[in-house]
Amino acid sequence: MSEQIHLQERLTDVEERLTNVESLLVSINQKLELNARLSSGAQRHQEPEVAPTADSAEALKQWVTDYVSMRLQQLVPETCVHPAEAPVQDGPFLDNTNVPCTEEVVHRVKRIPIPFVREMVVQRVAENARAAKIERVDIEFFEKAATF
Repeated sequence: MSEQIHLQERLTDVEERLTNVESLLVSINQKLELNARLSSGAQRHQEPEVAPTADSAEALKQWVTDYVSMRLQQLVPETCVHPAEAPVQDGPFLDNTNVPCTEEVVHRVKRIPIPFVREMVVQRVAENARAAKIERVDIEFFEKAATF
């Protein structure tokens, strides 16, 4: 439970930092537009100043969102889409392990919606299977071993 609280605190901190970065980028964009207007206004006999539009601020926000999303996917690759793995001749395995399992177990693991929780469950089941020297994890063993 404390890991979840710690994770939530880190997520809140990241969101606050991203909000600060976003506001800084918007202010930088506004200053750049103002400087561009001032420099072009001096050459064109001073055009009237126009406040930055909401569209330009939204476009910048969208760019920042896309960029941060891309960087987070690079940092947390298990949430990214990966190409399908080649089929293994010995049957399916638990994700990122060498522990064989049944198709039912693979299906059950895929139904876990949160990636880090899925990884924790898989690791716990794999450890229990190795300790119990289970040759192939079936659904009964999975249900017992996945219980925290």
